[in-house]
Order: sequence, then C-alpha cells, then structure tokens
Amino acid sequence: MIELRSDTFTLPTEGMREAMFTAPIGDDVFGEDESVNALETYCANLFGMEAALFCSSGTQTNQIAIKMHTKPGDEVICHELSHIYLYEGGGIAFNSGASVRLLQGDYGRFTANQAKLAINKDDVHFPSSKLISIENTINRGGGACWEFSEIVGLSDLAKSHQLKFHLDGARIFNALVAKGESASSYGKVFDSISICLSKGLGAPVGSVLIGSGADIKAARRIRKVMGGGMRQAGFLAAAGSFALKNQVERLKIDHERARFISEVLLTQSWVKEVYPVETNIIIFKLIDAIKAEDFTMHLNENNIKASSIGNNAIRFVFHLGQNEQQINQLEEVIHKFRV
Repeated sequence: MIELRSDTFTLPTEGMREAMFTAPIGDDVFGEDESVNALETYCANLFGMEAALFCSSGTQTNQIAIKMHTKPGDEVICHELSHIYLYEGGGIAFNSGASVRLLQGDYGRFTANQAKLAINKDDVHFPSSKLISIENTINRGGGACWEFSEIVGLSDLAKSHQLKFHLDGARIFNALVAKGESASSYGKVFDSISICLSKGLGAPVGSVLIGSGADIKAARRIRKVMGGGMRQAGFLAAAGSFALKNQVERLKIDHERARFISEVLLTQSWVKEVYPVETNIIIFKLIDAIKAEDFTMHLNENNIKASSIGNNAIRFVFHLGQNEQQINQLEEVIHKFRV
C-alpha cells in the first residue's frame, strides 16, 4: 500500500524505536521526566527562545498558544485556509472565546498591509485585535512556504500594535529545509512557535510549544486544564528528539519526490491545475468532467490511498514511509488513468 493521505502515517524507524525503548523516564507533570526535559531544552535552544512545552498534538500547542495570548472577546487575525481555523474543531471559540478575522491571499499567505487593515480600532463595537497567526508550511496551500521578509514585516506590525505573533509550524522544518533558513531566525520574530514531531519528521506522537519563560509557564497551566499533562511521556519525547537530530535533512527527499510527481501530473490532460510545489505536498485539481472520487477509486484499485479535499481537488503528501519503487509505481498508475 502506498500511503499518500498524510505524513502523519509515518512509522518510527528502527533507530527511533531503540531511542524510545532506552529512554530515561519520570513523571513529567512533576517536571521529572529526563527525556521530556531534554526535548524541551533542545527545542528552545534550537529556536533561540527561552522555554518549551511538550504536548500531545499540534492542535493542542496551537490552542494553548491562542488561549495564552488572548482573552474572551479578543480577535485572532489569520488566513482563511489556516489550520487553526479550519481543522481544530472550532477550538478558537471553544477554548478561548475569541473571534476570528479571516484574510485571503495566495496559497495561504497574506501581507503585512492586509493584516494592518484588519486590526480593529479601539472601539467598544469591535473585538480587540490581539493575535496574528500564520502557518508555515501551509497545508491547504499545497505546502507553500512564506518568504522570511514577509514574516519580518508581520512581526514588526504586531510589535507596533502591541499584538502577539504566533507560528503554526506543523511543517516548519520542511520550510526551513526548502528555504535554507535557520530555526533561530524564526525564534527572533515570533512570540510563540508550535512545531509538530509526528508528520514528516516521523515521530509517533507529539508537538512542542516554544516561547518566553513566562509564556511557557502560563502554557503549562493551560495544558493541565485541557487535560494534557502526561506522566511517563519520555518514551514519546525520545522519539521527537531522535527525529530532530536525525531526520530533518532527509525531508529534501520528500520534496524532490513531490516535485517529480507534480511534473508527471502536469503532463496529464485530465489535470486542470497543480499548485506550485515547494515542499512535500501536492494539491491538484481535476478537469470538471472528472469527479474526485473517480480518481481516488482508480488509486485504491492500485493500492494507493490519497485524499480528496473538495472542488475536485486531490492532495498527495510525501514522507519517509515511501520508497523509490513506490514513487515509480505511483507514476505508472497516474499514466494509466483514463477519462
């Protein structure tokens, strides 16, 4: 089976399993799990920030950050394709009681000027603008990356208006590898960063929230209220540490495979559009005469699983669970599809 639905389907490598089995552990709620503490310290140092908090998922780290930066009645500025808006179960409203100002832009990106125009006046009729959040890479934007200069512009805008600036970095290491950028540069411009360990990096569970010491202290309390305190979590944290130290650079392979398959798709008469491919995700649209389920059925018949994401759009995600033979098989199956 070739799994293209998501990079969350990765399985631990042998080296990662060994790191998990031999990890020193304790009770993390008491702050005594050595492997969790080591992961948090490593992540904070990597991004040049003061502290970090290990959590169960990227949704949890994002939702903790939003609650940490806002209070009920405040407003979050983000793109309409943002994961925090589309795919976190209405968590902004449920957990934080905050409103959302949605912006449009190319493949999930928007400009500092757009964000500036979205900041509400100090008027009792309007919610208080308190947080700007961006996603990098952008899932629904086909794995698109932000230009760092645009991020700096948004950071400067947030500071000048006393707003907080959060990064949903579910696939931030894909962006760093693709752009040749450093994690420490990101640590200088964001108030909080969420990184996911269980996507392309290959860990089974976990995300980390990074920020100032004061913010992470507050985040730890919010995590507890959300039921996110884990006990002997070191087995999971050790997998995350292994991933960060051993499986970042290989993300380039996933990017190369995505570009290769995107070029194959561009030669097909039944493909209307392929989003620009920068990292490990391909989103493409079929011509109107073809239903998405017809194409996914063709894939299923050839032991390939992929996701339909509406409007005749299909998503492929590449990750360490695939090999070169499977990529060649995928190419053949694409060529065999007939309208």
